[in-house]
Amino acid sequence: MSLSVLTIVKNRAGHLGQLVEGLRRSVVQPAELIIVDMASAPAVTLPDTAFPTTIISLSGGRLPLAAARNAAAQAATCDNLLFLDVDCIPMRDLVGVIDDQLRRTAGLICAEAFYLSGADARGNWTEDELLAVARPHPVRHFPTSGMREEANAGLFWSLVFGIRRTQFDRLGGFDEAFSGYGAEDTDFGFRAKCAGIPLLFMGGPGAFHQHHEVFDPPLPHIEDIVRNAQLFFDRWKIWPMEGWLQAFGEEGLIWRDECQIKLVRLPTADEVAGARRLSAF
Repeated sequence: MSLSVLTIVKNRAGHLGQLVEGLRRSVVQPAELIIVDMASAPAVTLPDTAFPTTIISLSGGRLPLAAARNAAAQAATCDNLLFLDVDCIPMRDLVGVIDDQLRRTAGLICAEAFYLSGADARGNWTEDELLAVARPHPVRHFPTSGMREEANAGLFWSLVFGIRRTQFDRLGGFDEAFSGYGAEDTDFGFRAKCAGIPLLFMGGPGAFHQHHEVFDPPLPHIEDIVRNAQLFFDRWKIWPMEGWLQAFGEEGLIWRDECQIKLVRLPTADEVAGARRLSAF
């Protein structure tokens, strides 16, 4: 086994526990699990696993997503890297299959995520039970098996993906100029395409996305999103996160023209509360 599993977490102990449980049930165990704790309160504790596990503490006022993923990759010791968001439960065949695919293919490989409701993956569960109730993403369509090259680099997602360490290092990892939340993963996908690294959607084993509350649009992160959107536009000459920016504009929160964006005002507490949703879609 030459694959490290990497995850980043802030105050999601329950989700992390299920991610680890999924790895425990894997047909092929990972060589190691690297956890980057972004100042959780209380701090993440070392789980009981048959494979080596390392916890790295990373401070920062906002969610330092790019820096946290880079720290995880830097600590990993394997040739192949599998990034899993903390709210993902890997299917039992995911680790072995994506490690094998990375040995064969020098690409940026996204596996499919299947979405669970609030009552799923609580207490005892089996993979078959989760498969029976999980829903696919409505926009990102995956093959039933094998891999399909995806031309739209904007569809890269950091939820569950694999990459060779050599390629991750060649790209310089995630760009930490994108501080906080938003656009760091889209920028990574665009830079991979420019470097000739194909984006591949992998059918077959993926991960279950655990239910959690979301904000649509993500008003608690508006300052990060506006700043990172301008950085992305300056680099790529297109706007990322278009749906969110449009929603911010309709509420009078931002001003935007063809090439500039500015924060007009912060959302009120009532507006933030009104954006709270029970599921992603």
